[in-house]
Amino acid sequence: MFDWQDPAPAAPADTGFRHSAEARRMLDVREVYAEPAALASPRGRQIMARLPDVPVTEVPSHWRIPSLHGNDGNVARWTRVKTQTLVLGTKRTLETRPNGRSADWIAPGPSNGCAMACAYCYVPRRKGYANPITLFTNIEAIVAHIHRHVRAQGPKREPNQCDPRSWVYDIGENGDCSVDALVCDNTADLVAAFRELPTAKASFATKFVNPDLLGLDPRGRTRIRFSVMPREDSRLLDIRTSPVARRIAAAADFVDAGYEVHFNLSPVVLRPGWQRDWAELLTHLDDVLPDRVKQQAAAEVIMLTHNQGLHEVNLGWHPRAEDVLWQPAAQETKRSQNGAVNVRYSREIKQQAIARLRELLSTHAPWLTIRYAF
Repeated sequence: MFDWQDPAPAAPADTGFRHSAEARRMLDVREVYAEPAALASPRGRQIMARLPDVPVTEVPSHWRIPSLHGNDGNVARWTRVKTQTLVLGTKRTLETRPNGRSADWIAPGPSNGCAMACAYCYVPRRKGYANPITLFTNIEAIVAHIHRHVRAQGPKREPNQCDPRSWVYDIGENGDCSVDALVCDNTADLVAAFRELPTAKASFATKFVNPDLLGLDPRGRTRIRFSVMPREDSRLLDIRTSPVARRIAAAADFVDAGYEVHFNLSPVVLRPGWQRDWAELLTHLDDVLPDRVKQQAAAEVIMLTHNQGLHEVNLGWHPRAEDVLWQPAAQETKRSQNGAVNVRYSREIKQQAIARLRELLSTHAPWLTIRYAF
């Protein structure tokens, strides 16, 4: 009896959206790369209990997996890798960075990468030729770090564009928390943590409607930001995401479940007909959203940012996207906050576009205030 081993956490009952056919189409894991410490952690063991027959390759670092990140042959398998590959790691550097734009703070995120394949996503720019989900299994350390940081801030003394009363922490900078929740309980743990923090709220953007999040009881302490764009843009650029109409339709359910629901008008891609199509989208928002959503909603406007390296990767798997994303005549080089060299619309073009979008909002959705435009 003294040779018995501690059992791995039991796999949960086969219930909920994460076990649905739709969820399996999004994420059908067939290979796992994992750091040994991640495999040994309670969260890692919970994840693998749900994937009992999936082969595991141990790696020294989730950042250095030559068969993924250094293999240019993966470009042709861009979406397949996202569907079938999962990486488990531990987040070694726990730091909260000031932001002041969308959120007051950028918290250490529970993941990096995504099963979706938006052609404009900035995360692959640092990862090379593949960008599947990397889940960080030391969620207890992440939550403890956030608790300490929130306590150190004390109450918020002055309102700002992030929130009038609460410190806002972005918990999904490099991933999509709604998709992460298909695999593990990291998102649930973070929602639960902020539920007990009266001076702070979590925030994350998503392009995926995951009904399982409706049962997490956020009590107003988590802001979910549904990213929306015109249907024509989404069909070309938002690969493997929930349809925009479904994201909009889900807003009321999430408000009723205790979330604060905002909208990201993101990214705004300038191409022939963009003003007409944005007017149509804003009219749709106004037509279908009930008053209880409109009364608490706000928007972020984010103009397209692109990158030479991502442009070259996209040419290998989705060249049609680059017809609208790569516009050298309208774009200029810009160094981002994290030091990356990107291209954005020139200052004059960007200012004119934001001004025009404000006009469209005042005409078609005057209730939707712009909290942040970039």
